[in-house]
Amino acid sequence: MARLPQPNDDHAWRALYPFESHTLDLAGSAYHYVEESPPDGSPSELPTLLFVHGNPTWSFHWRQLILANRGQFRCVAPDHLGCGLSDLQPRPLRLADHIDNLVALIEKLDLRRITLVAQDWGGSIGLGAVLRAQERFERMALFNTGAFPPWFIPWRIRVCRWPGFGRLALQGGNAFSRAALRMTLSRKQRLEPAVEQGYLAPYHDWRSREAVYQFVKDIPLSDRHPTWQMLEEIEQGLPRLAEIPQLLIWGMRDWCFTPECLDKFIDLWPAAEVHRLADVGHWTVEDAPEQSQQLLADWLHRTAVSAPGAAS
Repeated sequence: MARLPQPNDDHAWRALYPFESHTLDLAGSAYHYVEESPPDGSPSELPTLLFVHGNPTWSFHWRQLILANRGQFRCVAPDHLGCGLSDLQPRPLRLADHIDNLVALIEKLDLRRITLVAQDWGGSIGLGAVLRAQERFERMALFNTGAFPPWFIPWRIRVCRWPGFGRLALQGGNAFSRAALRMTLSRKQRLEPAVEQGYLAPYHDWRSREAVYQFVKDIPLSDRHPTWQMLEEIEQGLPRLAEIPQLLIWGMRDWCFTPECLDKFIDLWPAAEVHRLADVGHWTVEDAPEQSQQLLADWLHRTAVSAPGAAS
């Protein structure tokens, strides 16, 4: 099912997202992704940046980092089913399903020498994929995320889960996506109109907003929830990744993935490079775009790994 008008439409946000669309067939559903790399090189010979988004965003969230890095890296950014330009979810999906889908993309495109770049739910999904295909990954860069069972649920999220009201607000009024345009920022007061338009564009009616609601519904409140068990499994696997270079860039005014979440990652990965952005909110790459780009670029340069067989 097509999610949006074609790329030649006149929506202002299209100019901010000048990427060719690709899709992977997942049991009859089109899983959308963008893939950008230098025009004069073979993508398979390049290190890969794999950008994994959260909720209620889509690959549009990574547009500036893709533009900044596509001259040196193979940049791949999928939209989870139900999000962005991907088909709507064929059924309600859980964390484990999104991990399966990401691993399928990694294997189908034969992505190697991967640096995971993830935020929000993208951290759990991306790290779940790393644990499934660790030999393909070289580095991990995380922005405000988590990969462990939640020990608290902010009231703003709990309200979105209230029976009846939550679904009506999220799918009927698009409340979660609209609120995110403000509540994810701290340094900035608001995003540019075209950027706001881009975030909201895929979520234009009741059906297209279902995945936004399902992501919120999939936040586990107890160990009886299957996603709690999936998060426990990921958390237990994180020490295995301690030898992979990690970059943690954190907006310290995030009310969702708070500084306590950052501390938990540091406990697990004491050698991680950490940057605390004191006045930045949940959407770090929107609230501090230039700083995010520079910190990532510097780290990528300093931790570059030579290709197997390359001359030293």
